[in-house]
Amino acid sequence: MSAVTVPVLAPQRRAWLTDLPVLVVAAVWGSSYLAAKGITTTHTVIGVLVLRFAIVLPVLVAAGWRGLRALNAAQWRGAGLLGLVLSGIFLLETYGLVHTSATNAGLIISLTMVLTPLAEAAVTRIRPPGAFLAAAGLSVAGVLLLTQGGGFTSPSTGDVLMLLAAVARTVHVLLMARMKSVQDADALSLTTVQLGGAVAVFVLLAALPGSGAAPWTVAAEFGAGEWAGLLFLSVFCTLFAFFVQMWSVRRTSPSRVSLLLGTEPLWAAAVGISIGGDRLGVLGVVGAGLVLAGTAWGRRSADRAAVTP
Repeated sequence: MSAVTVPVLAPQRRAWLTDLPVLVVAAVWGSSYLAAKGITTTHTVIGVLVLRFAIVLPVLVAAGWRGLRALNAAQWRGAGLLGLVLSGIFLLETYGLVHTSATNAGLIISLTMVLTPLAEAAVTRIRPPGAFLAAAGLSVAGVLLLTQGGGFTSPSTGDVLMLLAAVARTVHVLLMARMKSVQDADALSLTTVQLGGAVAVFVLLAALPGSGAAPWTVAAEFGAGEWAGLLFLSVFCTLFAFFVQMWSVRRTSPSRVSLLLGTEPLWAAAVGISIGGDRLGVLGVVGAGLVLAGTAWGRRSADRAAVTP
């Protein structure tokens, strides 16, 4: 009996050991919305962004120095352009977080999972499956309900900014997939240049009049709790998450990693409600359920379409 069961259990155990860190990343990303909201105000958005990524950038540069030196001019330009888009994503997300709940932010940004295949279909002029279109409609209906709170009202400024951030994420994904200049670059070097470009944008914005508190002012005013939140965003949500993704895709399939990371909005809702004290109301609860169901259904439909000849 042992000769039969051991070969079966061992792969399952290895799969679980690989899946667990990825699931932790999804939970960390889900909780990042509440963490960022807790340390950021409208006046400190740019300062917080400078601090968040300036902390991890030297580590990424040191870890990937050899790969950075191997990049050619076209790869540097392509990664730099992606960094500009990335800076816009973080600005929209962070300003959006200031003006909406962590739960709304995490659920609305999950629309990227259905917006990206729709945008890809528009570019390639290949109609997506009917099941995917139905899932996308379900997700959009969920967002509309989610943003209503206790009754039918106009979405908040933060909700609109998070929706724009989801669109910007979609653009970023499409550019990464279709820019030939960056397709041969290793992931670490590409990420490092992108974050470096984003930090450069944040530093330039911080130097402009009326852009809010300077990064050093924000750092000086932070207490122990704020520094803990900032380090959580920098070390766990950025550095740890990136290296886990690199490690996991070498040990399992990209589809499996994507599926596990797709639980991020579920974690965002759980953390926002249980720790952040968010209250959705009846319409919000229904909307959250539709968003989660629609994005999960849409992701599965897109995966099935990708493997169907």
